[in-house]
Order: sequence, then C-alpha cells, then structure tokens
Amino acid sequence: MSEEIAGWELSRHGDEESYRKRLANGVTVHARWDGTGTVEAYVEPAGVGRTLTSSRKEFHDRQAFFTAARLVVDMAANLPSFRMGAQTRADHVMTAEVAGSVDAVPGSGGLPEAELTFTLTDGRSVTLVLTEDQSDDLVSSIHSLSKHVWSEQHEEERPTATRAEVPDVSRVDAGPDTPHELMTVLEEKFGVTRDFVLAFVDWSTLVVVGEPAVSDLVDRVEELTEAVAPRWFPATAERPGEIWLLLRRSFAG
Repeated sequence: MSEEIAGWELSRHGDEESYRKRLANGVTVHARWDGTGTVEAYVEPAGVGRTLTSSRKEFHDRQAFFTAARLVVDMAANLPSFRMGAQTRADHVMTAEVAGSVDAVPGSGGLPEAELTFTLTDGRSVTLVLTEDQSDDLVSSIHSLSKHVWSEQHEEERPTATRAEVPDVSRVDAGPDTPHELMTVLEEKFGVTRDFVLAFVDWSTLVVVGEPAVSDLVDRVEELTEAVAPRWFPATAERPGEIWLLLRRSFAG
C-alpha cells in the first residue's frame, strides 16, 4: 500500500515503513523504518546509478531518524543535476501573486513541521513544508519586514501630529520592552548581531547561540541582566556539545 505524507512516498510492508523522495536533479532519498531506521541518497538508474551517501549506523530514535532524513534531502537538493543526456534547464524560481490568505496547518508527517499552502492568482496551489527552525526563521524575517519596511511606510502615511511638551526623561533607562528593542540592545551594547539570535514563535524567548557570542554574554551576565531588566531576564541551557543563552520575557507587572 502506497500513500504520500509530507511530500514523501510511503510504502508499508508489515511493520516496515519505506519512505522515498525523488528530487528534480535525479537524486532519490530513501528512508526505511522498522523499529530502527536507515537513510540513503542515491542516483536513479536512469542516471549514473550510484549511492551518494548512506547512514553508517541505524537510528533507534524515530525523531532522530526523521531529522536525519530531512537533512539528507536538504543536502541532496543543492547538488547539481545527475540526469544523463542533453537537457534544457527549467526556471526553478516561481514568482506569482498570492490570492487571499495563506493556509497554515501542522505537518501531516507527525513531525514538528508546518505546512503553508498558497493559492496563486493563476489558479495553481503551492504547499511548502517547513521544519520548526525554518518556521522560526520565516516568522523572524517577516517580523523584521514589518518593523523596518512596512512600519516605515505606514509612518510616512500618518499625518504629522502636533508636538506637545513632555517631561525630560532622557536620563531614564527603563530597559528594552519589545523583542526588536532587545535585539537592538544586544547589538549596540554587546556586539551580538542577529546572526546569533533565534526566537520562539510567540517571541516570549530569544536564544543566543554560537561562539563567541554566548561566552561573552555569560562573562558579562551582571551587565546583561541590568541592561535587559525589568522585562527580560537571562538564563543558560545546556545543549549537546554547546551552551545556549536564553533571554526570557517577564510578563509580571
């Protein structure tokens, strides 16, 4: 019995699940799970017919198995075409106007993925399957557009307000409030650029990863605590082979 799940062709034989994804460059990624899992990328026989990579050990954790399969797909998709004979390359860049709203639902493959479906004005429908990290990157990028592009345009469209007398608060530092203000403080006071910053989908936590950014902030944790208070507070989290510095938002007060 064959079916399609999150872009994978799935065949079941007893307790064995066989996943296959054919890529446009002639590479096929095959993943097999029967309690343990293996992943392999190979060129279809119509091409040069050879294995490109395969897992050296079997995966005993289903989550790690699916993560490895997705990483192999990401790697294989960036390889040049392995198809034989003369070919006319199609334009892989699709540009079209989206009609209506974007439909966002959890991934159908049982993994922490998101499926975004775009209906285009020419009648086609395109569904993108994103991992959790890719979804976070998309949310962060759109948030940056909203802050730095659309908000500036809206600001220009607003009528100029009459300037009123306000108290001098130039010497008052209440600390950053929004995630954007927090990222500005990290960059201006501590030299931590956005390349080192991840964000939870709801922006309740910002995560600093990578060196030397994490070590510098840990060494200056007292200065960091003072700079981001009272809305944010720092903490550390140990990850396999590395340490993350978390900046969590306080909703008290």
